[in-house]
Amino acid sequence: MIYFDNSATTKPYKEVIDSFVKVSTDYFGNPSSLHGIGGQAEKLLSQARHQVAQLLKVRAGEVYFTSGGTESNNLAIKGTALMYRNRGRHIITTSVEHASVKETMNQLSDLGFRITYLPVDQSGRISLLDLENAICHDTILVSIIHVNNEIGTIQPIEEIGKLLKEYPKILFHVDHVQGIGKVPLDFFQCRLDFCSISGHKFHGVKGTGVLYIREGVTISPLFSGGNQEWKQRSGTENVAGMVALAKALRMTMEQSENKLSDMATIKNFLIKELNSIEQIVLNTPEEHSAPHIINFSIRGVRGEVFVHALEEFGVYVSTTSACSSKKQAVSHTLLAMNVPKDLAEGSIRISLSFENTLEEATKVVNALKMAVQKLSEVLK
Repeated sequence: MIYFDNSATTKPYKEVIDSFVKVSTDYFGNPSSLHGIGGQAEKLLSQARHQVAQLLKVRAGEVYFTSGGTESNNLAIKGTALMYRNRGRHIITTSVEHASVKETMNQLSDLGFRITYLPVDQSGRISLLDLENAICHDTILVSIIHVNNEIGTIQPIEEIGKLLKEYPKILFHVDHVQGIGKVPLDFFQCRLDFCSISGHKFHGVKGTGVLYIREGVTISPLFSGGNQEWKQRSGTENVAGMVALAKALRMTMEQSENKLSDMATIKNFLIKELNSIEQIVLNTPEEHSAPHIINFSIRGVRGEVFVHALEEFGVYVSTTSACSSKKQAVSHTLLAMNVPKDLAEGSIRISLSFENTLEEATKVVNALKMAVQKLSEVLK
């Protein structure tokens, strides 16, 4: 089996699973309990928070544990909207956001908020001029994805942060779920107020995530309860999950230092080979794209058909994001980039991890060529 669907989810590191099992078994107490078992759990949670803060280069008090990227995005966006609705009801985002942001914006629109969706160019990037022109007197939030989950385009986050410095009442949220460990992001340099990450995207366990909230920023909580996470995210903390997340993040950052160039080499090899196949059209841009995501279309073949064709060779890839793939909807990201509908329907995403090798990539290319040839003969 060759797994090239790491943007959907990654396989947890063995050490991460071992940590999760150890904490779940030996330190199972509720961190809010007053007794010693609860105190042990609270200590582990605090250590995990400090480790994550150190790796992200932020303060421990700015790290809020959540259940993943979807909750982090919802909390940042809805929490801001509810807290500052008397200041303004205008929010700016892009036309190529993850479903957890897109659907959140739809819900806020139903509640009376005005949402501006910035267009993108053929590479999937927004224009800073479009962003500045969209800002109004009642704009309260700008929410931009860092690395697009479908095509890998990197948005100009640092430049956006510099622009928003001139508008101190506008808060800035970044969905960093696909970028963490692959594309560096300096929270301070980029002037972020919120940033979302998800544990299962970097070899942690599912159901774990972080929302960075800059010190001094207040939002309205979405959950009411026991006032955990400084009253921003009530609910008994997933101690084992957060310890596992901290370990996974540390291991990923270490891998990034040593293996990022290898990942880029594999991506470049795949792109070169894909360009040599007549029926394939690349959708991922050459510039401003992440080192682990490649999106392409096959003329005359629907994406889900090709996914299953590759699976017969033991190769696992995906179509759109995993959150949307079973809906068989045409990628809104590719349509926003003016990719023709027939090509958007045939889009495939390859996504790498630091565990993948050039040998695997060679086998994947061979499987791709055989699958394309087989399907072409069937469609004649």
